[in-house]
Amino acid sequence: MIPLRDINPTERFSVVTAFFIAVNIAVFIYELLLGAVARESFVSSFALIPQRLFSQATAAQGAVPVEATMFTSMFMHGGFLHIAGNMLYLWIFGNNVEDSMGRMRFVLFYFLCGIIAAYSHALANASSVVPMIGASGAISGVLGAYLMLYPRARVLTLVAFGLYLRTVELPAMFVLGFWFVLQFLSALVSAGTGEGVAWYAHVGGFVAGIALIGLFKRKKVPFWGRKREE
Repeated sequence: MIPLRDINPTERFSVVTAFFIAVNIAVFIYELLLGAVARESFVSSFALIPQRLFSQATAAQGAVPVEATMFTSMFMHGGFLHIAGNMLYLWIFGNNVEDSMGRMRFVLFYFLCGIIAAYSHALANASSVVPMIGASGAISGVLGAYLMLYPRARVLTLVAFGLYLRTVELPAMFVLGFWFVLQFLSALVSAGTGEGVAWYAHVGGFVAGIALIGLFKRKKVPFWGRKREE
């Protein structure tokens, strides 16, 4: 199930969402231009490594303070599918969430969800030395906020029916609910296996988005897609 676009117009162009996408792509291109050794060093320096976050002995390693890697890791990706998937979700759902709260609030909301997501992953994998990179934690927060604001919005989705692919319009409640259940179950199944996907970051970011949207959205924007009474 792959969302392609939502049928949910915005009041104005989403400058911040477009800017985040551009920065992520620029950093990814920079990563591709590095040689193998330099790329490994770059990831080691700016990715979130849980063991460093909780260990005084390793906290000083890297080009930036270990706490800052919860921020820098949001703009790094491990491959074309990784960044393509993240940017697709951000483009589809980020514009409406940005529209609901305004640009500056959206910046703060995005980074706060990303940090909470990174910390969720680190807590669940405190001894791990595997670098965590990607914008998916912050984007998960955007998805959680979208679910609270526009659950009935229609999302054009690519769905597999056996060997056939079809595009169907589904409510955001179903698309994002299915996505979250998949992340949650994957987190439970992969617990303690050392698997590379940061499932707990996805879960933590999504829950953070749900919890924080009430503080960040504009007062005139109702929950659950209801029309505000005059």
